[in-house]
Amino acid sequence: MSTEETEWVRAQQSAEFVELKRRLRRFVFPMTAAFLLWYLLYVLLADYAHGFMATPLVGNINVGLALGLLQFASTFLITFLYVRHADRHIDPLAAKIRQDLEGDDR
Repeated sequence: MSTEETEWVRAQQSAEFVELKRRLRRFVFPMTAAFLLWYLLYVLLADYAHGFMATPLVGNINVGLALGLLQFASTFLITFLYVRHADRHIDPLAAKIRQDLEGDDR
């Protein structure tokens, strides 16, 4: 193994890198599970609860359309939350790891 490879392996095994992965996974896994459950609920309602989904809310807007639009809104919300989480908890640690690897000349 070359010196550079050894350096990368050491970085991957460092406490900072382990913490970086933990911070990422702590956000990504629960958020992914929540979104998939929310999407599955929407699909199941669309397939098996026709009457409920056809319930009018305002004019031609029914529950199905409102929930479908909320799917898009939740996607944007998750993106916003991830960017905020990354800015506060992931990026500073990643920058420190990068600086440690590349040296102080950057």
